[in-house]
Amino acid sequence: QVQLAESGGGSVQAGGSLRLSCAASGYTYSNFQLCMGWFRQAPGKEREGVAALYTGNGRTYYADSVKGRFIVSRDNDKNTLYLQMNSLKPEDTAMYYCAAGKVVCSGGYWGSGRYYTYWGQGTQVTVSS
Repeated sequence: QVQLAESGGGSVQAGGSLRLSCAASGYTYSNFQLCMGWFRQAPGKEREGVAALYTGNGRTYYADSVKGRFIVSRDNDKNTLYLQMNSLKPEDTAMYYCAAGKVVCSGGYWGSGRYYTYWGQGTQVTVSS
């Protein structure tokens, strides 16, 4: 059973940066490969895939809305996934969730929440103008 715990959310002004962390337990990267993703959901809006990383080869995927501003990475020793968010905009305000699934990220799977089995509780990011 994989458990995920996000941290690092908070309030920041537009143009600022935050780094989210997702600590994974019950899993080590050597056991099996996962597509690990970051999703967000703003009030009244649908959940949106933000970024993902496939542990098998480290390949990363990004939504167009965050490409060039966000960076997803991992630390295998710490079993932690990160989302570095730069040049934040008010429209980035949302609850951010970490998720993991035993699927490959490619082929568009990464952006659909239904392919992920494990989810964290979320961390709030608020960007003020």
